[in-house]
Amino acid sequence: MSRWTRQLTERVRTIPIYRYTALVVAAALVFGLVVLIRAVLHDDRSCAAGVARPEDSAECVGVSTSAFDFGQRRLTATIKAVDRENRTLKAGTYVTVALYEPFSARDTDNLNDVLHELQGAYLAQYRANHDDNGETPYIRLVLANPGANGAYWERAVDKLSAMTTTSDRLRAVTGIGTSTDNNKKAVAKLTRLGIPVVGSSITADDLANGQRNKDPYPGLARVSPTNTDEARALASFARVTADRALLVYDKPGDPYTKTLQQAFSTLLKGSPYGSWPFTPPADRSQEGSTPNTFRQITDLVCDTDVKLDTVFFAGRHTQLRQFINALGRRGCQSRKFTVLTGDEGSYLTADKKLDPSALQHGVSVRYTALAHPDAWIDNAPATGGSAQDSQDLDKLLAAARTAPVGPLGTVSLDDGQAIISYDAMTLAVHGIREATPDQQKIPPLSDVGLQWPQVKGSLRVSGASGWICLDVHGNPYDKAVPIVELTPRGTARFVKIAWPEDRPPGKECLPPA
Repeated sequence: MSRWTRQLTERVRTIPIYRYTALVVAAALVFGLVVLIRAVLHDDRSCAAGVARPEDSAECVGVSTSAFDFGQRRLTATIKAVDRENRTLKAGTYVTVALYEPFSARDTDNLNDVLHELQGAYLAQYRANHDDNGETPYIRLVLANPGANGAYWERAVDKLSAMTTTSDRLRAVTGIGTSTDNNKKAVAKLTRLGIPVVGSSITADDLANGQRNKDPYPGLARVSPTNTDEARALASFARVTADRALLVYDKPGDPYTKTLQQAFSTLLKGSPYGSWPFTPPADRSQEGSTPNTFRQITDLVCDTDVKLDTVFFAGRHTQLRQFINALGRRGCQSRKFTVLTGDEGSYLTADKKLDPSALQHGVSVRYTALAHPDAWIDNAPATGGSAQDSQDLDKLLAAARTAPVGPLGTVSLDDGQAIISYDAMTLAVHGIREATPDQQKIPPLSDVGLQWPQVKGSLRVSGASGWICLDVHGNPYDKAVPIVELTPRGTARFVKIAWPEDRPPGKECLPPA
């Protein structure tokens, strides 16, 4: 065969190989382009481990088990501290407790609340793992976010439920910071699934067991008094007669404002003055048109008999601030008024829109706080709480300024949220460890919530907010209620501890049958 013939034959043989190679390369390029296009166009909804964005929202909701901070820089330091503590725990030695809060909240008031509850829960976790004489199981803390207004509560609850049967060993949920309809739904489903819940700052009577002797939330315990108990404590302190007071209330209301209205209405039975409603936006953190309503109401307040000097206010903090501002500009400046309200008053210290001049023109604002750092310093009663329990938290807080406990950034106890969250987590740990059988490391899920009726007497939890002695329904009995006054500087001044039973509990701290 000639050289020319051999070359021609070789070319003929190699043509299919080149074509095949070209086809393969072309196919690879097309496939790569498709993958690239999909990567660019595909809407990846994941945010972090356990957390994703729903199709109709940009919020990251679910249960975070990492150092993910939900895009909230003010939460970053504390969440990193939680993650550091979690990473020190060895598999098989711990159970999980979830802090359920709106971590993606955007308004300043709610976000401050979330930060302080997070800090309090973490400090209780750290103490449980390091300062409890080696008691076990150890506590891992995860963060459950139902969204800014709780709209995705079901997603969060479903993830929490799944964690009860995995190596996470979820044994309790704490937090549930505010009394809202979505939080009521979340607590109802959690407890229906057999997951114990320890409410921190929820106060609504209809988000509690024991109403009409029924328990719609089996396994729910709370460390804060109900609105009814807060109102009773406030009445015990203020000694206001019905002929000197009237009620301004949120209509149609939410679980917190409705039950506060009912409690105040009972106190004002027989008042010659009608109760005056206002209608806020559905999202009560928004301003709405209620300032106009409050201007009208304050005009009517000036029309009343001069002996009227007290206004009970059943509303959320945004509307409370608006009402105080309006009352400060009232026409009858010569008359003095005291506004009495529930624990939403604690938000006012961080509210930049509050007009401080209102508090310099004959308006006093007093509210029932869930806790206050000065409550047990001077002239503390012999029972119901102690300075030592409050000081234990102070020492831990001082240690948290630096490693290994912190740093946590700025921590404020003035609004009581960090204190009450610390106590709620402490109660959750108490229930978990009391439910752990001898010679075993992990308690059965079903046994944790059964511990709440035994939290009394010598088995009480000595909280930084006061003694936590639970009745058979999981509600605190005769819990200390700090009465706090808002100063013209916008700070919270502790006035006195009040009691739902008009006196501190006995040293036995045993709720009546």
